[in-house]
Amino acid sequence: MKLITLISGGIDSPVAAYIMDRAGADVFLLHMDNRPFADEKSVEKVKKIAEQLRTVTGSAFPLYSAPHGMSQESISKNCDTNYQCVMCKRTMLRVAQEMAGKLGCGGVIMGDSLGQVASQTLKNIRYSSFGLRIPIVRPLIGYDKLEIEEIAKKIGTYEISIIRSEGCMVVPSKPITEADIKKIEKFDESAGIDDLVKKAADGALRLS
Repeated sequence: MKLITLISGGIDSPVAAYIMDRAGADVFLLHMDNRPFADEKSVEKVKKIAEQLRTVTGSAFPLYSAPHGMSQESISKNCDTNYQCVMCKRTMLRVAQEMAGKLGCGGVIMGDSLGQVASQTLKNIRYSSFGLRIPIVRPLIGYDKLEIEEIAKKIGTYEISIIRSEGCMVVPSKPITEADIKKIEKFDESAGIDDLVKKAADGALRLS
């Protein structure tokens, strides 16, 4: 079983990747490079996290990176401000789906934990993955933050994840928590998400 994980420099996604590796999956890592809306440290953190996952598990964890700044810019210009996070996640999932096809993966792993942040309300989780043709695996969905942090500390990714770096610079002050599917479909078109997904997947590179 091959799965691809959307991996960030945060605490949750490395833990999700670890859990699915322990469950027997061959896990590929995909980082969505948010520059220029994030700093250089974000990529370096992900490289360190990938190396730590290899060390603690003995597994390969191939790491890929796809450009995401162009998508963030188009979403910012063409969508309602409060939909930035939902549209961002929707775009990342679609890129992951494309990369899964290229790499022979049968599903996408997400580090979602229900209700932790605005993009992880039940409705937003549903609509961010609306229309995908591939299963989404969410091993942390019922975990609380303390449980996730405990695992991260045990596997050695926590100290890497909390290294200070510039977070996403286009996060709205009041992100939508109950997205409207009709608006999402409209924003898919106005932001040109289909083309952006193809460009991101075609521009993906293996980092390690």
